[in-house]
Amino acid sequence: MFGWLRKDKRGSKSQKVKRIGLTDHRILHDRTVSLGSSVTHLDPSDQPASSCMKEISTTAAFKHLETILHQTLPSCALERSPIPLCPSIELALLQAELPQTPLPDDEMRQVLASPAYWCFCWASGQVLAQYLLAHPERVAGKSIIDFGAGSGVVGIAAMLAGAREVLAVDLDPAALAACAVNAAINDVQLTLAPDLNAIQTPIDLIIAADVLYDRDNLHFLDALPTLATDVLIADSRIKNFNHRHYRLLQTQTATTWPDLEEYPEYNQVRLFEHTRSS
Repeated sequence: MFGWLRKDKRGSKSQKVKRIGLTDHRILHDRTVSLGSSVTHLDPSDQPASSCMKEISTTAAFKHLETILHQTLPSCALERSPIPLCPSIELALLQAELPQTPLPDDEMRQVLASPAYWCFCWASGQVLAQYLLAHPERVAGKSIIDFGAGSGVVGIAAMLAGAREVLAVDLDPAALAACAVNAAINDVQLTLAPDLNAIQTPIDLIIAADVLYDRDNLHFLDALPTLATDVLIADSRIKNFNHRHYRLLQTQTATTWPDLEEYPEYNQVRLFEHTRSS
């Protein structure tokens, strides 16, 4: 019943950086929350030293995130789930056992108006996350942008693989809230930003998964390399991907989690890296 899902992760307004901890629920309060004039920064070190208190804080944030989901899908729930290709990473995702009956009309209208992309771990995100964990040299000590972050899985993998800093960029405030919760679950630090214009620090690498679902987004292939030395992109949506400045690193079969039972062609994920050769 979720075959209508598509993604749009573009943004435009410049923001400033601000630090908060999980106990500040301004980015978790509701799905339509505005980030105002700030970029949010999540740092587990901001939390109380007691591991018990940290768990309470993470649980409270998880419940706020589920409240956001219920504004779109009141009949569904979130659950903490390890992702199949990277079982060391656990995310707050839509329940694995999805309802098999059609959604009520009012719920379907709300879903179409505000799809909760962040509650799935998309196939390309899984593949790119697995690649980074297997090749920590690609991220070790680097400042990285996770563009179109969604659940934050790729940025979390980069941090676990040794990145110095990951800036998770997504125009959806609910996705940024999901990144915050998932970063806390995995005990890593992410910086959260609503668009690329908010980034003021030098960037070594941009990682992006499932951002080329629409050919209108192909301009990102040329735009992203202007912001960083290296770019890695995972995609399963664009047929006949052909760009002279990108080379294929690998092809791998994967499914979105929870499994949406998508067409088999969307389970073939290709990983590309940008090259600066002319």
